[in-house]
Amino acid sequence: MQNMPHGYDPLDPSGNITITWDFISDNGATVDVKVSIYNLQLFRHVEAPGWRLGWAWKGDEVIWAMWGAEAMEQGNCSKFKGQDKPHCCLKHPLIIDLPPTAPYNHRFFNCCRGGLLSSLTQDITKSAASFQMNYNKPTLDATTASFTMPENFTLGVPGYTCSAPFQVPPTKFTADGHRWQQVLDTWNVTCMYSQYRASPAPKCCVSLSAFYNSTIVPCPVCSCNCKGLPGAHCIDSSSSVLQLPQEESLEVVRCSRHMCPIRIHWHVKQSYKEYWRVKITITNLNLVKNYSQWNIVVLHPNLRSVTQVFSFNYKALPIYGNINDTGMFWGLEYYNDMLLSGKDGNVQTEMLLHKDTEEFTFREGWTFPRKVSFNGEECVMPSPDNYPSLPNNAHLLTFSSSLLTALYFLLYIIFF
Repeated sequence: MQNMPHGYDPLDPSGNITITWDFISDNGATVDVKVSIYNLQLFRHVEAPGWRLGWAWKGDEVIWAMWGAEAMEQGNCSKFKGQDKPHCCLKHPLIIDLPPTAPYNHRFFNCCRGGLLSSLTQDITKSAASFQMNYNKPTLDATTASFTMPENFTLGVPGYTCSAPFQVPPTKFTADGHRWQQVLDTWNVTCMYSQYRASPAPKCCVSLSAFYNSTIVPCPVCSCNCKGLPGAHCIDSSSSVLQLPQEESLEVVRCSRHMCPIRIHWHVKQSYKEYWRVKITITNLNLVKNYSQWNIVVLHPNLRSVTQVFSFNYKALPIYGNINDTGMFWGLEYYNDMLLSGKDGNVQTEMLLHKDTEEFTFREGWTFPRKVSFNGEECVMPSPDNYPSLPNNAHLLTFSSSLLTALYFLLYIIFF
């Protein structure tokens, strides 16, 4: 495998999007292929406007027909005479998914979701897309049995870079579960994500608080941008939404010290004898965008002892063997799986965790997360030096509690 793309996420070390190009039939001058896009990432999904698959033909190929997707432009097909024109004559076609309302005779298996791909964890049944097309072979290959792959694949989603195509064993398929057939030839393209390629600045930040300290630790100043700098577009809370710019691609956030579109607040809410409770609030400060199928991933050593999560879905992500310190949260379908913009743009949950007596402590910020990401984007954390700390007399309170327990036990022995 050569020319692999750059990108690595320690919370999803094997995650990628794989494009599979299956040569189904050789018709002499033309060839039928099935193209599949598989999102093999645990928590990163493809949201609107969806994937836009591009490549460069090596010869004079043109696409004659397509099912389950369509080329954004037909291009110049004037050299073809008659009524029947190719679907696309561009050297660099750009292919998009069909909408859910596409006619039945234009559909194909796993198509028509508007380019959206779910993550493996949230909904594996919606993590893939496929389409079929018929195109003519390049002139040099028209009389041979060999196949020529296009090159320079792009996914059309910020942050992704794709490898050169590489040949893999032919895809096998079955219609009845007994007899297996295989395609003529199969090639793969691997696309990997880099947060630094997607955006020069972070997209989210984390604030912290705890019941034992009145201080709320805010997101670090200028976590995502700084108010007043070029490219920083924000609107004060007192301003009208009518002042929003008309450009759809422009990100406008509510003015703040951190200037992030997403803020995640982690509050250590309560302590019980054997359990402790955390409240998580996710606030959308992006005034021009709703987040569908959102998710957050949290790294914390006590997640291996999660007892209950309220109003969110939760799944542990045992990435490295038996080390269960990473978990994924996402919304309940039709309830809070859409994170809206505006004043009501927040979702929240509480979770109950069992105290591990060997390591649990409220000291030195142990109860706060080590890492948080939103939709696969790592969030900016406050400095550990600023974490809410225990009161100075916390050790005295602990000692007093132990002394009272011993005293009650002694009185019980004496008088009962």
